[in-house]
Amino acid sequence: MYNKFPNGNILNVDLNEGKVSKEVLPGEIYRLYPGGSSLGLYLAMRDMKPGIDPLGVENNLVFSVSALTGLPISGISRVNVTAKSPLTGGMGDSQAGGFFPVHIKANGLDAIVVKGKADKPLYIFIDGEDVQLRDASSLWGKVTGEAEKLIREDLGRDDVEIAQIGPGGENLVNYACIINMCNRANGRNGMGAVMGSKNLKAIVVAKGKSQKPVDSDGFFRLSKSVMQRLEENGSVAGLGKYGTDGDLEGFNEEGFLPTNNWTTGYFPEGAKNITGETMYETILKERDTCYSCAVRCKRVVEVPGMVDPLYGGPEYETTATFGSYCGVTSLEYVSLANQMCNMYGLDTISCGATIAFAMEAYEKGLIDKTVTDGIDLRFGNGEALPVLIEKIANKEGFGKLLALGSYRYAQTLGEEAVDLTVTVKKQELPAHMPQYKPAVGLVYAVNPFGADHQSSEHDPFLVMPEDSMERRRLAQLGIQKGYEDPFTMDDDKVRFAWDTQKYFSTLDTLCLCQFVWGPSWELYGPDEMVELCKTGIGWETSLYELMQVGERRINMMRAFNAKEGFTKEDDLLPKKIFTPLKGGPTDGVVLDKESHEYAKGLYYDLAGWDRDNGNPTESTLKKLSLQWML
Repeated sequence: MYNKFPNGNILNVDLNEGKVSKEVLPGEIYRLYPGGSSLGLYLAMRDMKPGIDPLGVENNLVFSVSALTGLPISGISRVNVTAKSPLTGGMGDSQAGGFFPVHIKANGLDAIVVKGKADKPLYIFIDGEDVQLRDASSLWGKVTGEAEKLIREDLGRDDVEIAQIGPGGENLVNYACIINMCNRANGRNGMGAVMGSKNLKAIVVAKGKSQKPVDSDGFFRLSKSVMQRLEENGSVAGLGKYGTDGDLEGFNEEGFLPTNNWTTGYFPEGAKNITGETMYETILKERDTCYSCAVRCKRVVEVPGMVDPLYGGPEYETTATFGSYCGVTSLEYVSLANQMCNMYGLDTISCGATIAFAMEAYEKGLIDKTVTDGIDLRFGNGEALPVLIEKIANKEGFGKLLALGSYRYAQTLGEEAVDLTVTVKKQELPAHMPQYKPAVGLVYAVNPFGADHQSSEHDPFLVMPEDSMERRRLAQLGIQKGYEDPFTMDDDKVRFAWDTQKYFSTLDTLCLCQFVWGPSWELYGPDEMVELCKTGIGWETSLYELMQVGERRINMMRAFNAKEGFTKEDDLLPKKIFTPLKGGPTDGVVLDKESHEYAKGLYYDLAGWDRDNGNPTESTLKKLSLQWML
């Protein structure tokens, strides 16, 4: 055991010059930004000027893991990608799992910083000290499955992990993503477009050995309990069996499944068809996993002649955005849409939600077949999904407009169209409704990189019994108050939103999976995260320090956005959230706007942000050792 924090090892790749170099980040700096999102933000922003073009040569693209990555325990293989976002115009942030993150660390790296733009397409190959910039001209235009095969052939080896863009990133679609394993996505904020703007097709890492814990006995006490934890935790066991889509039917029955572009919360015609249970009983081929993880929540589906298991299977967000958002009742077409997004490298949430917006605009007469390339774009037209996804990825015809994202496209149509969009900071909302989860809605509004369902804990866990595991774990964060229903929004609920946002921000910095290391229902809780740091890498830390790590990350993004001109005026939920839902058990339900606005003001106070503009005060930045951002 030791108390000194390890140094960080950074690989800098200058595509303008075609040069690579190594950098050592001193332990005292690395401890402030101990990996993942925080490290990516620090490395991206330290020499990036305000006002740059997100798709210009001055944008820095950072792949980062954490000091913990590669330890042999569940939920520890995540990679963060950071750059200025072409979708939001603010700082971008995106996470993915799989095996690629572990092998970045196994090659002795904590982050890869990519600057500039190559003259022609290339990919980066990393094998320990050997770093090569290799020609990718023959790979450009290839979908992910084909490109992965060709990269392995080019290298003459299979012992590699590959993170790459598809045609969506090459063509600079605003919500293009980065794909590894052909089915794990750094999805949100358009990081794939930034990668494409640099003519960078892929980053390829040779497989290596994972790191060993410094306190093997203490670490083993955590890791050996995983199977018992799975047996005793019905929520996580259900996640493994049915995937994240296991919640869809329950949301629909309660009337909070976003349907027909958020016009209603009820999908009686098709919810049953697209649930995790239906997927499990019909097209599920197997359950996949990430490095060293016992949960095995990843879906692998197969529809002969239609859906290839190489591209995994849809998560809840995907079945909602391409299913209920679009009124599509076919699980097969939803799965095909998921496959095509993974092939072409598109974020499924933004892609599905943008198509759903276009469907409502079509039904309201704001666009017609002369705009949609002859497609009858009514809700429920599942056959339109693969056609539109291919058009979007290639920016062909109507797809060029949809590639902007729903908000930017709506702006070209007028205010009536803008009112149909469901975005925050121009990023499309995930399928968790603020009308049901007002604390989640609050974080949607204030989150620096746009609406995100994995940036805080969800309201219903406060409805659990006081002696439940969920409530006992939340109490470790000082969250004591319970509620009879999830709909209440009071002062304590605002603190719940802020405190759990800091916690989730810590997870994104430590690159820990939120389904394994979260603050309530997951396999491990807050106190065990502290033990992981101590026994895994010898970091004598505390929950206080870790929460401050998370708070620092949020403020870094917020301070960057402030220099880009963002204010509290950008912290707005869409008009639809304050419009009564139609039909089903939640007919007429609406989020109370006065309560929401009050909550935002209190949130700014708790966060130490100026109520007049919603941005961090000088004293808040200094408290968090961020005076360099002033």
